[in-house]
Amino acid sequence: MLAVDERSLRREIVRVCRRLYERGLIAGGEGNVSARRDRQSLLVTPAGASKVDVAEDDLLVVDLAGNPVAGSGRASSELGMHLRIYERRPDVGAVVHAHPPFATAFAVAGEDLMSPVLPEIVVFIGGVPLVPYATPGSPALAAAIEPFLELHDAFLMANHGATSFGSTLSIAHQRMESLEHAARTLCLARSLGRVTTLTDEQRDALLELRRAVSQTPNESATKRSSDRE
Repeated sequence: MLAVDERSLRREIVRVCRRLYERGLIAGGEGNVSARRDRQSLLVTPAGASKVDVAEDDLLVVDLAGNPVAGSGRASSELGMHLRIYERRPDVGAVVHAHPPFATAFAVAGEDLMSPVLPEIVVFIGGVPLVPYATPGSPALAAAIEPFLELHDAFLMANHGATSFGSTLSIAHQRMESLEHAARTLCLARSLGRVTTLTDEQRDALLELRRAVSQTPNESATKRSSDRE
């Protein structure tokens, strides 16, 4: 018999998987979701499964070294990336990886979402950098993301997709939806011929607001990162 908290977490992961699919942020067997089950283990989606069809009992339990604890089948091929995020960011409670079309288009074009354009992105995420390409599911990918983990709560992956994370699954998922909405808005603005970037003063005011409402403990690090941009 599963504990009530674990059953609720499984239900929430399934809900997020279906929402990612319904919003067009993944297709087929793309994407993966994980969340801390307790201090020693994670719940993670299975490899190769269409996320719209994933059920609560399909989720696997792995320890923080990636070893299977419970469940049948294989954990997501991107588990190594998830484990690296949890290792380097103890404040993170959940990770969402998806292939949102507009955000992925930026990643394919070699562009990040670091310029301060939309206040919501500055406040809620702090900027979305571009991680250099590495083979999906490889140890090289886990290594490639590491330099970005201290200062950011989401990143684009060159020619691949996007990953977001947060203290809760709800926050991690919201960040994924927000960065895709931002990418789509920027594409539309470019089609109109102009993108207006916020001034340094306007950006700093938003970062001050981010510090006040931040849901992660590394907001001061994000400020340092933005100051260097």
